[in-house]
Amino acid sequence: MKILCVGRNYAAHAAELGNNTPEEPVVFLKPDSAILGKGLPFVIPAFSTDIHHELEVVFKIGRVGKHIEPKFALRYLESVTVGIDFTARTLQLDLKNKGLPWEKAKGFDGSAMVGKWISLDGLDPASLSFRLEKNGRTVQSANTRQMTFSLESIISHISQYFTLKTGDYLFTGTPEGVGPVSPGDILEGFLNDESLFRVSVR
Repeated sequence: MKILCVGRNYAAHAAELGNNTPEEPVVFLKPDSAILGKGLPFVIPAFSTDIHHELEVVFKIGRVGKHIEPKFALRYLESVTVGIDFTARTLQLDLKNKGLPWEKAKGFDGSAMVGKWISLDGLDPASLSFRLEKNGRTVQSANTRQMTFSLESIISHISQYFTLKTGDYLFTGTPEGVGPVSPGDILEGFLNDESLFRVSVR
């Protein structure tokens, strides 16, 4: 399986990092080794002291697809959750400023945390509320209605370059409010007010 991620998909988040709103989805990948094991804490890696949380709605792909038309795109989704795209921010900025790939800042071990998967039955993927609480205080909150690119257009766009396979993860972008994590923090993610993960930081 692979982890497909969309960047700059919420205008306010792009602005808070000084980035322009893109004209087409910004796509990057994480290796499967980035998945944080269930029940494990997130351990800040030795190579960085500036790790940021980025809460995202995450979908699991349920069937193989290539060159998918937008009108059929939602048929390829199996389930949904919320997760965190942990980012080594200073490292990312340094690599970007040098014109280098920034996978090391996004794809390191444990950098992709996902919560409990739930069925999409009765849910509208285009209208999902989600939020992140850090130590009991809301730090990120949004609705998928605010995405720059619709879910249908994202799936269609990605499928022109990468074959979607059963079990792939799709991270759909983070809203504003990203920030650093520190040892002792407790992060809890909600989808439509249902808690789907709670993870400690060490």
